[in-house]
Formats: sequence, C-alpha cells, structure tokens
Amino acid sequence: MKTTVGVDLSVWPPRYDPAYRPDPASEYWFAELECVDPRARDVLILAKLRRQLEWAWTRSAFYRRKWEAAGVSPATLQSLGDLAKFPVVQKAELRAAQAAAPPFGDYLCVEPGEVARIHGTSGTTGRPTVFGVGRDDWERIGEAHARILWGAGIRPDDRVLICSFFSLYMGSWGALKGAERLGATVFPFGAGSAAGQTLMAVQWARELRPTAFYGTPSYALHFAETARREGIDPKEFGFRTLFFSGEPGAGIPATKRRIEETFGGRCVDMGSMAEMSPWMTNAECRHRTGMHLWQDLVYTQVCDPESFAPVEFGREGTPVYTHLERTSQPMIRLVSGDLARWTDAPCPCGRTYPRLPDGLYGRIDDMFIVRGENIYPSAIEDTLRAIEGFGGEFRVIVSRREAMDELLVRAEYAASHAEPGAQAKLRATMAARLRARLGVGALVELVPEGALPRSEFKARRVIDDRDLYRERTSNV
Repeated sequence: MKTTVGVDLSVWPPRYDPAYRPDPASEYWFAELECVDPRARDVLILAKLRRQLEWAWTRSAFYRRKWEAAGVSPATLQSLGDLAKFPVVQKAELRAAQAAAPPFGDYLCVEPGEVARIHGTSGTTGRPTVFGVGRDDWERIGEAHARILWGAGIRPDDRVLICSFFSLYMGSWGALKGAERLGATVFPFGAGSAAGQTLMAVQWARELRPTAFYGTPSYALHFAETARREGIDPKEFGFRTLFFSGEPGAGIPATKRRIEETFGGRCVDMGSMAEMSPWMTNAECRHRTGMHLWQDLVYTQVCDPESFAPVEFGREGTPVYTHLERTSQPMIRLVSGDLARWTDAPCPCGRTYPRLPDGLYGRIDDMFIVRGENIYPSAIEDTLRAIEGFGGEFRVIVSRREAMDELLVRAEYAASHAEPGAQAKLRATMAARLRARLGVGALVELVPEGALPRSEFKARRVIDDRDLYRERTSNV
C-alpha cells in the first residue's frame, strides 16, 4: 500500500496533498486506508512504525537511553507484536525529562527553531508539560483531524461552533485545524469564565445558526441551560452534529441520549490525551458505535494496567499510544491511564479499525474504592442521567466515619420535582439504582436545579475527604 489518492505513502512521514478532498457524498476520506483488510493495513503500520522508531532512536537521547536500558532498539521490531517489548512511557517521565532539559525535554526530535507552536498541560496536578509541535506536524494534524471529522459526518457545508478554550488545551486547536482542512466554515468562539460569555455564545449561535458544535459534554449541557433561561429551545440552533472531547460523557449512554434529546443532533464521542493530541485519533463515526482507533495514524494497544501487555479483544485495559507520523515530539508507548474495552467487531460504517464500544469510561486514578467496590464517576453519571427528575448536575463526596467509608451523592432535582413527595420518590429511586449499579449503598442528598456550579471546561465532580479523616485520627 504505497499510494492512494490524496497521500503518498512511499515516503515517511507521508506526504499529503493539501488540495485533496473527497466527494461530499463519500462516507470516507481515504476509503483505501479505512476499509482495507486489517492484515494489509498492519503491513503499512509496521513500515511507518519502523521509521518512527528509527527517527526517535537517532534524534532523542530520552528514547535511546530508555531503550538501551531495556535491551531493545529499532532492529527489535520485526512484527507489530514486538512493540510490546519496548518499555512504556509514563507522564511523570516526560515531566522529569523536561525538568532536566528545559523547556521541551530530551525527547524533542527536531531543532528548537523548527517548533511552530508551543502548547501544554495546565499543570493543575503537578509540573506543566510543554508540547513543541513542528511546522510539518501541524499540517499533518489538520489532515488527521479532517479524516476523523469527515467520519463523524462533518462536511464542507457545515458551520462549526467551537466552544472550548483556545489556550494551552490542544483539543480546540485540533478541531479548528481539521474543520478548516475539510472546507467547513469555523466559528471559534472559545469558552471561559468571563461573566456573560456563555450567554453571548448562545446569542451568536442563534444568529449564525451553526450546524456543528464542539466542546465538552459538561459545557454543552451548560450551554443548553443558558439557552433555556433565555427562552430558547436548544433544538432551535439546528446542530446536526455535536462532537466532544476533554472528558468522559459523550460515550456515557445516558449523557449521550440527553445531549441528543436536548439539541436534536447526533452526539459523537472523541478523545485521546493531551500528549498525543491534537492527533485526536480515538473517534466515533456518524453511526456512533464507539470510538474507532484510527490505527494508521496513531497505533493503539489496549493493555493490562500492570504489565502493559496487550489484552485480547473483548477485554478491558488502558490504551497505550504510539505516534506513527510525528517528527517533533513523538510519543512511543505512552500510557494513557484511561480505562476502556476494545473490540474488533464490525461497524456499520464499513471501517475495519478496532473500536472502544464504550468509549473512555474512566481513569485508573479517578476510580475510588468504597467498601471493597471499584467505583467509577462515569457509572454514577450514567445512572443519574437516566432517571426522570434529575436536574442536570451532581457531586460525589467520599468520606469516612469511624472505620466505615461513606458515599454521598449530592444531586440536583428538576423543577418538576420540587414538591416534597416527588423529591422523596426521586431520592429513593436514585438510591436504589445507585446501589444496584455500584454494588454499594449511597446516601442521596437533593438540591434544587442550578444549585451546583457548572463547568466551562472539564467537570470535577468527586471529592474524597478520607485523607482528611486519616490525618485527624492519626494525630489523636
């Protein structure tokens, strides 16, 4: 598989034709790549992977040092299965490398002068991570996103409203670059905490009538609430497609249904991690059967969270990502820390990529244990959003009283359930369904709709107070 219309695969990195665009009626951006027998695509992936490893080996002290310590080199890779012999990369290693060789670390594989854009993490949970994106990489990012947005149903006649931060966060920029590349009109409104900004976005959307929306699921629901307060039915915007990344939600069945019922368009789940983006290569197609893993762009293995050996299809693990076309700061076997289950079952769209049928439904470090049960915030969200009378937002407080963990779910009730009798029934329903779903009882506290803060970006809904309890008791 050396050539296909729109891209030359005989060279590495691939050379894309910037003038190429498929017929709008086509299901696929590159049918020859997306629908090929997986065994044939694996040949292409292996060839690209070899070149990516050789590039990192010759240009990155970080990878050479790490691989020599593990007794591997690019010559070790004789099959895709051999990739599992290479050590994984953890985000803490990247931060340490950047601290030792600021600002980009010794895994930057181009000269600093070739860096076109600098982005990064916010550093809210530790030292920020700096991303240096080369000029050629930035153009390939547009190509990757165009393919994925095309698969989601975005077309040149779409008008895309981007309601997400234009800052260090990469997802917004990838959506912008990809939508522009496929020929759509882009309205990069952004998001933020400035007073009245969401209201202004609602007003603009009412006037401009965008056909597609990008942001986080939390912000989309906040956007809808703001519209309703202005007497605007969110369906009036006319969104045909709403696509999301940044947090779980669009892959949570009840949240997906709520978004689609609220806006009247299809909800498409996308997501990866900041260090991999804006190659947002985990993405649903318009059939919404779970996120495809676009393996010829970023090769993904779903692995055991302890051994990091790939698991069989049908099993749960953590995605481990490897770039196949990145020259500036390639990630090779980067551990995501997310949780997902993968499958090779066919999708109605005809693409032959493996899929994450349930999306990225949690993070290993977001999971908490209460009385021996593994609890995921996404399971609580899915349960609550499926209950009539839920007001739209919730918080989870985990605490310890004496020797017993306690789980409190503070949930809003809808205005239709303000009467005390209705609240009592709602509280009982929530408690029963949470116990059935989680395997452990939860105290349910109801508050009025709108009482809990809304998020302009990623919602943070879990508060674990057990460490405070441990500190208090250890000092007694």
